[in-house]
Amino acid sequence: MKSYLLDTHSFLWSILEPEKLGKQAQIILENTDNKIFVSSVTLWEISLKYSLGKLKLGCKPNELLKTLDEMGFEKIPLTVEEAALCYQLPRLAHKDPFDRMLIWQAISHDFDLISKDDKFDNYSQFGLNVIW
Repeated sequence: MKSYLLDTHSFLWSILEPEKLGKQAQIILENTDNKIFVSSVTLWEISLKYSLGKLKLGCKPNELLKTLDEMGFEKIPLTVEEAALCYQLPRLAHKDPFDRMLIWQAISHDFDLISKDDKFDNYSQFGLNVIW
């Protein structure tokens, strides 16, 4: 069994617009043997962008928790250790703190990261595997 972490757009597309997902991502999400994780960082980013009016959902961010459970996704919290150690991630391509934390969590937990963002590829030298 393999474990994957959805980044924010991959999570939103998986529930709202699955046709936007890459073919490999779709195959992974359809395979019930895979463990799919969504970070608390992702929900934080969604909630923040929603409150600023930068993200339209058709529902409130907290309502996504039910959908997350219905889809069988696992929740992963941000631990204080991860927050304290994130500074160790070199600043290569990503300056966005949400993306950097997702990179850090994926590497720390040995998850493959499901993302369309090609900037994540810069972190392969640190053990990050990106799937799309």
